[in-house]
Amino acid sequence: MMIPSLSLTFIGQLVAAFVGTAGFAVLFGVPRNYYISCATTGTLGWLLYLVLFRYAGFSPTEATFAATALVCLISRALAVIRKCPATIFLICGIFPLVPGGGIFWTAYYMVSEQFRLSLQSGLSAIKIVAAIVLGILVISELPGKLFASFSKLSASGSHSNN
Repeated sequence: MMIPSLSLTFIGQLVAAFVGTAGFAVLFGVPRNYYISCATTGTLGWLLYLVLFRYAGFSPTEATFAATALVCLISRALAVIRKCPATIFLICGIFPLVPGGGIFWTAYYMVSEQFRLSLQSGLSAIKIVAAIVLGILVISELPGKLFASFSKLSASGSHSNN
């Protein structure tokens, strides 16, 4: 049965996403009290990407778009709850979704004069970057009032709907 090894790989990727996102938060200069929120945001985005890509048959571009939209939604909600800018969570949260490997292989294939593979890898990376941009854009255009109810979850926040 292949499920246990798949599950271990799956969990390993989630742990790597959590640690990688937390590490990026440290490098990005995020205040310490936001490290766990940033890492959790990135991990949830990567979880959605893995589920959609591996099990639901989505393409990498489609899965990246959906995962980025989720990361942006979580970031906006956390911004209201934690009373800080959403970019703290958003920039760290998209870290696992950025196609660093695709960009590396594009450059590698170009330097090694494998231009067809370079073009293929580069176009794939560009599609993923476009999906990230569109995912952020779509959710960023949602009215802030949709997230106002999250202010009730903050410890010191009280928001009136008058």
